Amino acid sequence: MNIVISAGGTGGHIYPAIAIINKFKEKDKKTNILYIGTHNRMEKDLIPQLGIRYEELEIYGFSTKLIGRDIKNIFLIKKAQKKCQKLFQDFKPDVVIGAGGYVTMPVLSTAFKMKIPVVIHEQNSVPGKTNRYLASKANLVCVSYETSKQYFKKAPKVVYTGNPCGENALKGPKLTKESLGLAKDKKLVLIVSGSLGSNTINSFFKKVLSRVDDSANYEVLYITGKAYYEEFSKDTTFSKNVKIIPYLDNMAGLLHCVDLIISRAGAGTLAEILATQIPSIIIPSPYVANNHQYYNALDLKNKKVSIMIEEKDLDDKKMYELITALLKENETYKQMQENLRDINMKNSSDIIYNEIKKVI
Repeated sequence: MNIVISAGGTGGHIYPAIAIINKFKEKDKKTNILYIGTHNRMEKDLIPQLGIRYEELEIYGFSTKLIGRDIKNIFLIKKAQKKCQKLFQDFKPDVVIGAGGYVTMPVLSTAFKMKIPVVIHEQNSVPGKTNRYLASKANLVCVSYETSKQYFKKAPKVVYTGNPCGENALKGPKLTKESLGLAKDKKLVLIVSGSLGSNTINSFFKKVLSRVDDSANYEVLYITGKAYYEEFSKDTTFSKNVKIIPYLDNMAGLLHCVDLIISRAGAGTLAEILATQIPSIIIPSPYVANNHQYYNALDLKNKKVSIMIEEKDLDDKKMYELITALLKENETYKQMQENLRDINMKNSSDIIYNEIKKVI
């Protein structure tokens, strides 16, 4: 079986794609995978490290500000489609899977032209422009949220599968606190602002972390994002209970040790939170397309498994007090734990695999 999969830009798109790849390899050792991504985003380094064949496309997202680049991008899309056509002629895929990001546009549109079956996986509650545009021609659309079906009414088939990222957290290799220089006997708060980091969140949490003193009965692992680590660490001293790192390759492997997670509302992270049943504080990014992180977070808030705080409402004193109260396992914390246990997590990658096999 020959599978082409395309996803790019952020971990929220890339890690579900990897989970789907892993499921196909598990079910059929002879599966051949071709991954098509961008020439300048995180997948170009990550995917080859996993031993997966990688082909890059030079393409950019459209912008209302960079008119010159947008004009250039029209020609780049046509160039990318020609490259995809040649790749497909040589590779002969049985199916082409798009897991999000603007790079999927030339990949899936070429597959449509060549009459190759196409499957889309949407991670967010509110789908992006690319998936909405392409869905009507796709053989199958897999959604991570039941509420997402309303956006794909023109698609021939839509199936609620969930997000396979959660399974990565359960099945992947585990990390210990000690391996990161953390204490085994203290509670752990993990704070992360997405795979790329956030300058706004970093600036806010500098003030919050300065309130954590040496007497705290918990530790904080703060992940800045690679681009922000040097600036964040400069001229800053925190308590011994605060550890700052730029990035953690296997963050999912640490979640079994975490007592409270504070994060953006990226689809992959939320899937991992649900799978590992960690009480959380979610701060949706207001800077994303269609405000989709707000709706991702709202779903968890409505299920009463998470506390959602919008960026405009952030207050460092209140945040510190909330963290302290939750770690004393107050009623809110216990209620989140109980509600998380009641959620029936789907075996998403199995469902996706079976649905794609039907398409093939």
